[in-house]
Amino acid sequence: MLSRYVFKFTKSTSRFRKPSSLLVNSGNGSHSAIASIEDEGSFSGRMRSYGTSCAKLLEDVPKDDNPVSQMLVDSFGRLHTYLRISLTERCNLRCQYCMPAEGVDLTPNPQILSQNEIVRLANLFTSSGVNKIRLTGGEPTVRKDIEDLCLHLANLKGLKTLAMTTNGLSLARKPPKLKECGLTSLNISLDTLVPAKFEFMTRRKGHHKVMESINAAIDLGYDPVKVNCVVMRGFNDDEICDFVELTREKPINIRFIEFMPFDGNVWNVKKLVPYAEMFDRVVRQFPSLSRLQDHPTETAKNFKIDGHRGAVSFITSMTEHFCSGCNRLRLLADGNLKVCLFGPSEENCKQRKGRAARAGLCTRRSSEQAAMTDLGLAGGVVSTEQRGAGRSGWLVLGGLIAEA
Repeated sequence: MLSRYVFKFTKSTSRFRKPSSLLVNSGNGSHSAIASIEDEGSFSGRMRSYGTSCAKLLEDVPKDDNPVSQMLVDSFGRLHTYLRISLTERCNLRCQYCMPAEGVDLTPNPQILSQNEIVRLANLFTSSGVNKIRLTGGEPTVRKDIEDLCLHLANLKGLKTLAMTTNGLSLARKPPKLKECGLTSLNISLDTLVPAKFEFMTRRKGHHKVMESINAAIDLGYDPVKVNCVVMRGFNDDEICDFVELTREKPINIRFIEFMPFDGNVWNVKKLVPYAEMFDRVVRQFPSLSRLQDHPTETAKNFKIDGHRGAVSFITSMTEHFCSGCNRLRLLADGNLKVCLFGPSEENCKQRKGRAARAGLCTRRSSEQAAMTDLGLAGGVVSTEQRGAGRSGWLVLGGLIAEA
């Protein structure tokens, strides 16, 4: 549910994030999206400036037998080759930073994508150039057909990575079967190493089950096992170095995530621990911390510590955004396609498929064009800056601009 509610609250708290973005023509037909962020009192110091060349993104695309369709290239040259699929809106935890204690209104089950619909839609994307799929939720492991889904998705032509993000609560017995079904990568969410704090934050018991899931994934050979940790001041910021210590003997990539605002989590800037502060805390205790080379589409800043098997990463969603390198699309559990986590635009793939079929589009176009037309991508993934001034949101589907 996070994907749907993030835009509303980031818009209302925009005074904490003041990006000044430019689209620069490099003179050779490529573009570089450059952003700088300067705080006016909420954070200490000045945030760093950075640039990502979209021409570089194009250079890094492997030349293989599954080329990327122009329908997945946006007006900034970004190739959207990574599809995140929410399998369900349901979750077996009630994390305080994620949803209210009473939960949220759920889409009726008949409107949730079926296994066949998920596989068919995923196949349309992989046939157009998507090479990585991540299964999310809600909590993806609460779906009874999770193993069958992995098996079908893993066999899609052109797919190189099938990943899953899970809270790990019901995962401990599933990794062997999931790996056998083709799951290649695991992210497990864990925000504290203290069982009592885990129960307070999630409103549920089960800290030991999550730890068992992490160890089970390591024993199966997942390397690394990525552990996602949302850092909140006054709750778990005192555990940052304890989490880093986990990387000493085990192939764990601990990923510290800045606390983000969205519906129901009562976000407050005072709870935000900026990347610069987290980095300073880690480097003071682990002075050999050194930066790794990140892929241009990477959302995390990745680091290595001498003598440690694992790695340390920081996801700087609030203080140093990474929009210029984004290659993600999001398919929500109800069939809505969302091209930007922070944007309001959604388009229902199931409804568009029905309209396209009634219009006879599939009989008048090539199979790829007809299929992507079904999804509203006939014009490609387009930036609102290119579509027209005054429109809200950063990315929309081709020709389908939604008001906030």
